[in-house]
Amino acid sequence: MGSWTDFNDARSNTNIIPKGTLAKVRLTIRPGGFDDASQGWTGGYATRGASGAVYLNAEFTVLEGPYARRKIFTLIGLYSPKGPDWTNMGRALIRGMLNSARGISDKDQSAQAQTARRISGFADLDGLEFAARIDTGTDVNGDEKNEIRAAITPDHKAYAEVMGTASLPLGAAGQATQQTSAGPAPSSPSPGGPALTGRPSWAQ
Repeated sequence: MGSWTDFNDARSNTNIIPKGTLAKVRLTIRPGGFDDASQGWTGGYATRGASGAVYLNAEFTVLEGPYARRKIFTLIGLYSPKGPDWTNMGRALIRGMLNSARGISDKDQSAQAQTARRISGFADLDGLEFAARIDTGTDVNGDEKNEIRAAITPDHKAYAEVMGTASLPLGAAGQATQQTSAGPAPSSPSPGGPALTGRPSWAQ
C-alpha cells in the first residue's frame, strides 16, 4: 500500500490482470456486419474500421479461477492497408486458439490436426473455449489494458491444468485449476454473467 503523502507509486488502473496470467477463456465475436465472401469473411462477424483495416472485435470472458467472469477486449486482425503484419498476427492467434481448444500440439502435422485447424467460417470461432496467456497493452488513450495475443497449447506444461484436463468431469475442473487462496473457483460460471467492466474507450 502506498503512502498518502507520496503518490509516485500510485497506479491508475488496479483492475489489470497481471501480464502472463494463464486462464481458460471463451471467445465471443461482436459482429461488425462487414463481409467479403472472396476472403471467406461471411456471417457479418468482421468489422471494418475507418482506416480500412478489417478485424474481429473479440470479447474474451475468463471462465475459471480468481479472475472468473472478467472480460478482455482484443481486436483480431484480418486485414490492414499498412501491410501483412496484422493479418499474420491475427492468423497466428486463431491457429493457436484452435490448437488450444481442440487439444492439438502446434507441431502436429497429421491429417487429423490439419483438419482441426480448419474452420467453415467465423461462426466456428464464436464461443470457442481455450487456454489463453493474458497480456497487457495500451488503449487509444495510452491507458493500460489487458489483451489476449496468444493461446497455450498441449505443448505447454500448464495446459492440462488450465483447461481442467480432459480426464476430469466438468464439475471437477474448477478444483484442478485452483492454485490460489482466493477461494474456490466456480466450476461452471454462467456464460451470461454481467460484465464487470464497461466497454473500452476504443470500442465506443
